[in-house]
Amino acid sequence: MPTAEKAQNIEQAKEWYSKASGVIFADYRGLQVKEMQALRNDLRKKGGEIHVIKNTLFRLAAGADTEKLPEELHNGTTAFAFVYENESDVAKALLDYARTNKKLIVKGGFFAGRALTGKEVEQLGQLPPRDVLISQVIGAIAAPLTSLVGVIEALYADPIRVIAAVQDKVEKESGAPASKPTADAAPTPSAEASRVAEAEPEQPEQPAETPAEAPETTPSETEENQA
Repeated sequence: MPTAEKAQNIEQAKEWYSKASGVIFADYRGLQVKEMQALRNDLRKKGGEIHVIKNTLFRLAAGADTEKLPEELHNGTTAFAFVYENESDVAKALLDYARTNKKLIVKGGFFAGRALTGKEVEQLGQLPPRDVLISQVIGAIAAPLTSLVGVIEALYADPIRVIAAVQDKVEKESGAPASKPTADAAPTPSAEASRVAEAEPEQPEQPAETPAEAPETTPSETEENQA
């Protein structure tokens, strides 16, 4: 039966683990209390917390996830850095501290159900911050869409530009807008002929002259003339 203090420690470790997006494991052998306190303060500013707890306590907090972890990560003198946000910033802070203080050695990590080696934690520390990384991904997705919109706009705009250019050319050559003929434009032949026909009075038709009829002669008159 665990004591009240031990039960409280288990609940505290479970809370740290449940809130964290990942854990980074480090060997702190030889690190002084003041040095650990300075590292703890730095990690809090980045979005994480580092705690020195018993390995058995961590296993109780991790539960079934312990089976996914290599044994060397949760054995020996291990400090557990719980990462709540800005995973790359927390990893970078730990790695930078380990470069200046050889007493701290980053052993590996555990994120999204996957164990990371020390080398992979280094790669995590080289990533840009989360908000910058998200912006880059969104930009990579949006760039082709922006190009597509530009192509579609060009397809619609080009015919409009061609029509406008033709209209400008017609207006320059005629000296007037192509769609509005001028009032003093020369009338068409059909319109001129109609006005002439209306102006001239209609002439009455002259009857055709018929030739005068020759006087009718009788047979006796013909015979007399022949005699």
